[in-house]
Amino acid sequence: MIAKLTTPYSFLDDYSEGAHPRLLEALIRTNSTQQTGYGSDEYSQEARQLLLTQLNATEDEVSIHFVPSGTAANLISIASCLRPYEAVLAVQTGHIIDKEAGAIEATGHKIIPVPGVRGKMTPGNLETVLSQNTFFPHMAKPRLVYISNATELGTVYSRQELKELSDLCRRRDLLMLVDGARMGVALTAEVNDVALRDLVDYTDIFWIGGTKMGALFGEAIVVRRALAEGFEFHMKQRGALMGKSRVLGVQFSELFRDGLFFELARHANAMARRIADQFVRMGWELTAETETNQVFVIVPDTKLPQLEERIRFYAWQRRTQTQSTVIRIVTSWATDESQVDRLCEWISQN
Repeated sequence: MIAKLTTPYSFLDDYSEGAHPRLLEALIRTNSTQQTGYGSDEYSQEARQLLLTQLNATEDEVSIHFVPSGTAANLISIASCLRPYEAVLAVQTGHIIDKEAGAIEATGHKIIPVPGVRGKMTPGNLETVLSQNTFFPHMAKPRLVYISNATELGTVYSRQELKELSDLCRRRDLLMLVDGARMGVALTAEVNDVALRDLVDYTDIFWIGGTKMGALFGEAIVVRRALAEGFEFHMKQRGALMGKSRVLGVQFSELFRDGLFFELARHANAMARRIADQFVRMGWELTAETETNQVFVIVPDTKLPQLEERIRFYAWQRRTQTQSTVIRIVTSWATDESQVDRLCEWISQN
């Protein structure tokens, strides 16, 4: 992907801004209190209880851990439950395959690619790849299925799709991990029918992204209790067990105290929907239905310079035969509605 960094308003990603004011206010308000560290502070404890309520789960079912980044969440979750010869299965567009600098491979685990459908893992394609990886002990042994919700293409898994994958994993003795960097926009999408409790029931590990949903940084990993023993040791070895864990606890408490997390996610989705609808009204072609906060649209190359003067975006895929480019526009919890209006006006004139 080629970043376009020449104009004032950014639709490059959903983490261009710092943090929601309420989180900053909470950090200032609690700043002078003395707290213990490494996840034992009262704010992290409060955040865990608020999340357990949202999950409709108990401490006997899952444990919750806070880490500073999505890459840390993925590599720690994966490395914590795999033996050295065990492999991860991920769709070819999966984030861990080409956007984490080989972080998973650096933990000693092979990633086996699986063809995706609209960015999603399907039981049929997963079964096919599993059947091609059985020459043991000469091949890495498939053990964990990695998916993202929302996916890299902005699509979301239905409850039935999640259940079918879960059923297959359990039949084949596979673990299942859900990357939740954009879990907020997935759960608040108009097409969504998945609840947080479903993730407890159908997965082994999942995480809830704060970085892309109004936090300065931070992700909450939810681990099935049977896999949770020693998880803190993995966090410590990977440099993700923070002495000032309070900073993460305060932010997640504020996000989940009264629904702010979901409110911000709905805003991001609504802004993306407005942009996508305007493109469609004016006859521009989307490469995928806009389900969450990412819009993928085909732009004639002749129009790119004009668009670059107005917004920042990613050139996702070059199409030389048609002299056009698929671009990605991403909205966020903080996207300015007036900037969406300006973009929609430009679309209507072009």
